Amino acid sequence: MSKSERKSVLPAEPSHGYEFGGPIGAFATSLGLPLVCYLATFICNDISGCPVPATLHPSSLSLAKLKVETGWPENGILGLGSVEVTVWVLAYYFLSLVLYAVLPGEESQGVELRSGGRLQYKFNAFNSAVVVLVAALAGTLVQGHKFTLWTFIWKNYVQLLTANLGIAFFLACFVYVRSFSVHAGNSEKRELAAGGHSGNLVYDWFIGRELNPRLTLPVFGTVDIKCFCELRPGMLGWMLLNLAFMVHQYKLHGYISDSMVLIITFQSLYVLDALWMEPAILTTIDITADGFGFMLAFGDLAWLPFIYSMQARYLAVYPVHLGIWGISGILAIQGLGYSVFRSSNNEKNRFRTNPKDPKVAHLRYMETASGSKLLISGWWGTARHINYLGDWIMAWSYCLPTGLAGYVIQHSSMAPLGGGESPTDGSFIGGAPTKTDVVQSEAKGWGMLITYFYVLYFAILLIHREMRDEEKCMRKYGKDWDEYRKKVPWRILPGVY
Repeated sequence: MSKSERKSVLPAEPSHGYEFGGPIGAFATSLGLPLVCYLATFICNDISGCPVPATLHPSSLSLAKLKVETGWPENGILGLGSVEVTVWVLAYYFLSLVLYAVLPGEESQGVELRSGGRLQYKFNAFNSAVVVLVAALAGTLVQGHKFTLWTFIWKNYVQLLTANLGIAFFLACFVYVRSFSVHAGNSEKRELAAGGHSGNLVYDWFIGRELNPRLTLPVFGTVDIKCFCELRPGMLGWMLLNLAFMVHQYKLHGYISDSMVLIITFQSLYVLDALWMEPAILTTIDITADGFGFMLAFGDLAWLPFIYSMQARYLAVYPVHLGIWGISGILAIQGLGYSVFRSSNNEKNRFRTNPKDPKVAHLRYMETASGSKLLISGWWGTARHINYLGDWIMAWSYCLPTGLAGYVIQHSSMAPLGGGESPTDGSFIGGAPTKTDVVQSEAKGWGMLITYFYVLYFAILLIHREMRDEEKCMRKYGKDWDEYRKKVPWRILPGVY
């Protein structure tokens, strides 16, 4: 094999070692994070509380008690999944694929590959989401809170999580095996990811061996698997889960709280904004550097929709009333975060697309030996990853509406009021009508471990991603990056980090 042929398969840059703790870290992450998804699901529920009362009294904690309070399936682990639910989830993915194929979209080229050339992409995730959301709205207008989609999501939440985990696992295995068919001089511009061919099966399966795995399907045409998963099923799924939780709150309480309205609005704006700006993902590290393996498949299809929607799921059971001052404060935080996030990303994308654009032509930059231009003024002159700061500020506005989170579900027998009437919620214990109260009691504050988990996790994620970006840029630009860091010394938060 000649050197020129090898360039179409192997990375042009030297190996840069393991990330995520190597094979052991990859294995632990692949096993541990799905367990976190299930833990969050069971430990915060509509059966006993959030967190379940047994966890507040470790001395009397028992497995039997946990099973009752968490609503563990009677048939054990088999109850975590459902063939029927899996079929419907696959139908949802198929619908997304159909909409991708038939709806008009924006044609774009990706960044230049190490082996030369650029891949062609079609973007219409926003149009696809509009079709699905309009259909959901129509169903809601006809059936109200009993619309099948919303009741199906709430009733089968655990099984939906399991189905998406299964799809992520399957895709990771499929693209890993298929990556060994990448050959020298191929005409499809297939190449291996720089950090994804270490030779260790577990690590390469996790991190992603092939950079841009694609399939050419009859009728549907060419589908970029990584790009398809990045924003389509999971991002829209996050929004659908939130809407289902909002509808469930209305079903239980007869109203939609201001806290729920804020979270639904903020997160829907985030999702729709990402879908509208879909072509911008072509310059992200996910697309340009990372292979597609379990890390991205799981993150896109399972972790994002089910972990990011925890706040709305919490509020579905225990509404929080913020009032005008609470709403104003959270709106200010969201507005600040979104302004930093969107303005900085728009500035970068405009500069990369057309440096002579009047909106960015005044910005100062330094040119590297490789010909790249690095901004040293504007948003990107304040910090090298200033967009991450905006993202993290917005994360707070997703969690603060839950307040000092935590609740306990109490059941009490009610005596008839007279005339055979009883102020019950329609539930029964031992054949007797009961009243169900959702109160904070001793759980107050402890639920924050769940509803504020997103802020902590997101901070870790962004710092880790920033460190990966730094390593990538140091390898790419060498001494020029050292010079750039002197001109822009701060990483994410100016004056602090």
